[in-house]
Amino acid sequence: MKRYGMVNRVRPEAEAEYVKYHADVWPGVLEMIQRSNIRNYSIYLKDGFLFSYFEYHGEDFAADMARMAADPTTQKWWAIMEPMQHPLETRQPGEWWANMPEVFHLD
Repeated sequence: MKRYGMVNRVRPEAEAEYVKYHADVWPGVLEMIQRSNIRNYSIYLKDGFLFSYFEYHGEDFAADMARMAADPTTQKWWAIMEPMQHPLETRQPGEWWANMPEVFHLD
């Protein structure tokens, strides 16, 4: 299992709508997240910043993420979510959510 932390921003005018959508995530999106070997997934919001944490339990992260990105339901969800977000300028090429290195962990 590998832990992931990622950061993004939500546009101020879209914050309430973003929170509302995430209070009732579409079942097909949730199913694809699980089928992509993601567990213990959370998104937090503070001062316009979105922080996500999840645990990846698969063998090929890139392949699982590509399968998720190809899913029609996920694509529709992302088409709604992406305009509400404002990615960090410091993210790596190809990232929407910027990956963060883990600097501390205690079980």
